[in-house]
Amino acid sequence: MRKLNAILSMGVLVLFIVHAVAGGFQLAGVFRGGSQLMKILAWIMTGLIALHTLIGIKLTADTLITARRSGASYFKENKLFWLRRISGFAIMVFIAFHILIFMGSSDGAFRLKLFESAQLISQLLLVASIAVHVLSNIRPLMISLGIKGFREAFIDLLLILSIILAFTGAAFVIYYLRWNVF
Repeated sequence: MRKLNAILSMGVLVLFIVHAVAGGFQLAGVFRGGSQLMKILAWIMTGLIALHTLIGIKLTADTLITARRSGASYFKENKLFWLRRISGFAIMVFIAFHILIFMGSSDGAFRLKLFESAQLISQLLLVASIAVHVLSNIRPLMISLGIKGFREAFIDLLLILSIILAFTGAAFVIYYLRWNVF
């Protein structure tokens, strides 16, 4: 089950990168096409995220049951474990906001809804929770996928993801400014 979860995670990561870059260009006003493809990829990613979440819940429950039987305390001794779980939960909450904010079409054309301070804050929190979750899980993901000599690839991946997350956050700010200032 862990291997399947790792494969799902990689699929989500690839789709997230495509979605974040294309969506960032859309929000910044650079790219206007491809909304149908973006929608299809976004729903595929949402399905993979749902499966990843269900497997994560099962694995978390198994871990907690095992820890309880052995007398270990997972609440105090494993902060990284809880960081990963809490950031995953935060992502689920902010994905719901993301879908509510950006879902909508009129006559087949994608239309964005009002984007004010509350929407900006929720989307920046989405980016932050994704950053925490993905960056804290990259090492175990690479290990579970059997990537050898992952140290160099790990640093490269962290750099690429950091740039994409910064770009995505900046795109939300640009969109906010376009909606409210210009």
